[in-house]
Amino acid sequence: MTPPQEFILTLSCKDAKGIVYAVSGLLYQAGCNIIDSQQFGDVQDPDGTGLFFMRVHFEAPAHLADVATLDRLFVHVGQQFGMQAKFHSLARKPRLLIMVSKHGHCLNDLLFRWRSGQLQVDIPAIVSNHPDFAELAASYGLPFHHLPLPTGAPAEAKRAQEQQVERLVDEHEIDLVVLARYMQILSPQFCDFLKGRAINIHHSFLPSFKGAKPYYQAHERGVKLIGATAHYVTADLDEGPIIEQDVERVDHSLSPEDFTAVGRDVECVVLARAVRWHVEHRVLMNGRKTIVFP
Repeated sequence: MTPPQEFILTLSCKDAKGIVYAVSGLLYQAGCNIIDSQQFGDVQDPDGTGLFFMRVHFEAPAHLADVATLDRLFVHVGQQFGMQAKFHSLARKPRLLIMVSKHGHCLNDLLFRWRSGQLQVDIPAIVSNHPDFAELAASYGLPFHHLPLPTGAPAEAKRAQEQQVERLVDEHEIDLVVLARYMQILSPQFCDFLKGRAINIHHSFLPSFKGAKPYYQAHERGVKLIGATAHYVTADLDEGPIIEQDVERVDHSLSPEDFTAVGRDVECVVLARAVRWHVEHRVLMNGRKTIVFP
């Protein structure tokens, strides 16, 4: 007998009565077994979006165990409530493309988590505008694509390089692009191409301490908290919907180099959480914000 297969259903729609009943009832009637279900309605605050969000982890019997079949099963309920709904098979690992420049701490951390089984993904490609981490990629047996961008490269050259990345995304059926300290401003066209499937990491001082050496600037001002922010990429620089943030305390006894080291550690942890939550289908868009189911 073929064992049941596991899926995740994520959905959002205008909040209304009966959504949970309709979804769970349909899955029950189809012979599915709900393992976990979470929901949230953004209706309590005056500035709420009025949307309802749901994530359901369930087992499906063999005759329903593919996404296309489940989509057809769900058509009526989806139309009834005007849902944006998607099924994800847990038998398929999400595919990541990681982009990096000259700071490799986040890349190294993600690769270790992947190799040790903490991050259940496939990584078909690593892209960089510098050659520095080719050996690191090779040590993990991963393809490394050096796509150089000279300092001060014109917009046309940057766009041509981005299109090379787009071809890799299409060729390798990439689900998520991770900017692991990739220090290039992306064009609006590239941001649109990656909408909802690219995550960036940076320090949490913004809009303060912009530019080079932000941790040195923070040290000069006597900052007491250092943090990091992971967010989805949009054309509005560093202003996309936030997925995760964290902080660490620092004090007067630490040097600018110590600040930088603490900041790098926080960046690694925050980015890893954001990536894991995304590939586990725990993050849903809610306007300029996100809903992150634990």
